[in-house]
Amino acid sequence: MHHIKIKGADETYAVGKIVCLGRNYLDHIRELGNKVPDRAVIFCKPASSLISDGGTIRIPEYSDNCHHELELALLVGKTGKNITTDKALSYLAGYGVALDLTLRDLQDELKSKGMPWEIAKGFDTSCPLSDFVPADSVTNPNNIQLTLKINGQVRQQGTTAQMMRSVEEIIAEVSTFYTLEPGDIILTGTPAGVSRIQSGDQLEGTIEQVGTLRATVA
Repeated sequence: MHHIKIKGADETYAVGKIVCLGRNYLDHIRELGNKVPDRAVIFCKPASSLISDGGTIRIPEYSDNCHHELELALLVGKTGKNITTDKALSYLAGYGVALDLTLRDLQDELKSKGMPWEIAKGFDTSCPLSDFVPADSVTNPNNIQLTLKINGQVRQQGTTAQMMRSVEEIIAEVSTFYTLEPGDIILTGTPAGVSRIQSGDQLEGTIEQVGTLRATVA
């Protein structure tokens, strides 16, 4: 079982479900040629996809096109269902840095056949995740910068102000489909700039006020 730490606190959270939001940055939608969705595109990753800061990414042999996606991660701190936007932030225990790794070739194949594509998102090591900072240490989660470097070169750079749905709106919408429980993690989408990673790459993702996540591709 995976556990989440909050910096400066003794309490840990056993990881529950990992709920991910797709197509939440307009430039990312455009770079992949996708349609702008009428409602949130939601999928889940299993807890077995997690690796901690400094961990090793292992791309499955059945894929030759794994993409990086840097995302702000939300840690749920208390149980809630049908949460309203005005109370949404009170349900969070912390913020973290995450990578939503995607087997783009497998995803494209499954999408073309009209089949679910969770297996392109949920493979082992597909969710590198940092420790979390307390929720009250982030002044405004809807206006913080995200930067991903690979081998020292910037690949992704954006701000959560570019999100189509705010953090509050994401929490509210997800809670209409799933009861949120302590230890659940929500990934909020990625800005433009996604690209292929390969063996030997060193990834470093930084989110303002939250921290830095590092991982290496095996």
